[in-house]
Amino acid sequence: MGASSDGKWTKRVPMDENRNPVADDRDFAYRLDDYDYDLPESLIAQKPSARRDASRLLVLDRAAKRLEHCRFDDVLRYLEPGDVLVVNDTRVVPARLHGTKESGGRVELLILDPYKDPDLGSREGYHCLVKASKRTQPESLILLDGGIRAKVVSPLQDGKARVLFLTPEPFLDVLHRIGEVPLPPYIRRNGEPPPVDDLDAYQTVYAQKPGAVAAPTAGLHFSRELLGTLENRGIELLTVTLHVGYGTFAPIRAEDVREHQMHAEYAEIGLDTAQRIQAAKREGRRVLAVGTTVVRALEWVACRHGTVVPFSGFCNHYIFPGYTFRVVDRMITNFHLPRSTLLLLVSAFAGRGAILSAYGEAISHGYRYFSYGDAMLIL
Repeated sequence: MGASSDGKWTKRVPMDENRNPVADDRDFAYRLDDYDYDLPESLIAQKPSARRDASRLLVLDRAAKRLEHCRFDDVLRYLEPGDVLVVNDTRVVPARLHGTKESGGRVELLILDPYKDPDLGSREGYHCLVKASKRTQPESLILLDGGIRAKVVSPLQDGKARVLFLTPEPFLDVLHRIGEVPLPPYIRRNGEPPPVDDLDAYQTVYAQKPGAVAAPTAGLHFSRELLGTLENRGIELLTVTLHVGYGTFAPIRAEDVREHQMHAEYAEIGLDTAQRIQAAKREGRRVLAVGTTVVRALEWVACRHGTVVPFSGFCNHYIFPGYTFRVVDRMITNFHLPRSTLLLLVSAFAGRGAILSAYGEAISHGYRYFSYGDAMLIL
């Protein structure tokens, strides 16, 4: 399958009545190698766009089999009064800490559960990814930059341990005082100017609930002005919370993608959001998810209850081709890493061949990829 000069695909992607891909050997491929593509390193965005809503937008129309090149604020053309736009209001915390062991060796900690109840965290500690030159041992002390002491309270397993922070200072205050934003591993700036305030840039304008260690990046393209315009035009704006975890960068290691185990992340869907989505589905109004985290939260609950209901707990919903979507009608998303669970999710939504064709088109037009990159709207 490939894109012709007018942006139309040269091979039709079979769809069912709900615009989901139907059985097709290419689209229902389960080999990890079938979700690979070549990306020039120069297209991996290292910095955000100068203006959030001025990034590029590739529109993939599943019904018309068409691609369109737009700017992100052109998303207004594809939304109608009564549409429901669902965003993830999680807030990224500066969860990466640096310090030294008693022996003098350097240590880096990444807090994996910063959303944890502070009283519980002060008693039992937080789960951390620990990087050190030598293996840390239980009861060993770490002196963090900023003067905070921490104690390792569990054996290191798979690079992770439970760490107790020995301070009466509120934990989130500690993180904001001495922590760093844990940027994805593919962002490598090497001190190149101009500097970026990632605590602001790697954060959606509607972020409210602290607890994520990675941003729900599809939402980074929305400015406050664009959101105001959408609401003034009768678009219903709803929120869910899914605290994006470090596992979002975990590679698929199984050759058969069906054997992969998805990481779990804490999610919340409130009563008002659930009732409004139920009403929209009853009335035939469209639900547009901003990002794969919103898709997984909504579909996780709908798979278990038949509809969207209030929920709080852990979600490890793994979506790959062959999945039937129950809630989400349209999706805004960024361009995802090869061989990743996120690429499988969008392939389930639009068809593997259609997604890889669109990615090839985006590469040929110089779109910027990954967290700080450009966006795609899937209709």
